[in-house]
Amino acid sequence: MVRPVKPSEHPEFFRFPAPEGRSRESTIRLDREGRFFHDDAVVEHPKLRDALHTWIARHPDDGRYILTNGYDWTYFTVEDVPFFVRSLRRAEGDAILSLSDGTEEALDPATVRANERGELYLTVKRDAKGGPFDAKLTRFAQTQLDPFLEADGAGVAIVTKRGRARIPA
Repeated sequence: MVRPVKPSEHPEFFRFPAPEGRSRESTIRLDREGRFFHDDAVVEHPKLRDALHTWIARHPDDGRYILTNGYDWTYFTVEDVPFFVRSLRRAEGDAILSLSDGTEEALDPATVRANERGELYLTVKRDAKGGPFDAKLTRFAQTQLDPFLEADGAGVAIVTKRGRARIPA
């Protein structure tokens, strides 16, 4: 069976210049809540919004965030993190993350950290091309952590079959 080849599989794909009269820079922005904007207007079309989340990558030369569908690419702005944990579910003692790009992976408690506002961040896509990436738990996902939390006199820890780690204050 012959598999179609995407232009992105060419070793020089990310070094090709932009099409004539165009730029690789864009006005697309991913905000702190996981919403895409173009020219300061929120991207409302659900299929386009979902597609944009699946096109997130890093440029292999400079490490900047890009959107690529395998046929073209552009730089875009990430205000906080490129991926968001939309929800969590329990599976055989593990916490399974549902990410903004539609993929799932197990939570590694050792990567969880909190910022000064109490927002929780973690590392995802360690094995992905361009990874690892940072992700932020949405408020909804944070509420689903409850079955994996243990409190003691020293604070709160996340416990899964992958390990136990205290959430830094």
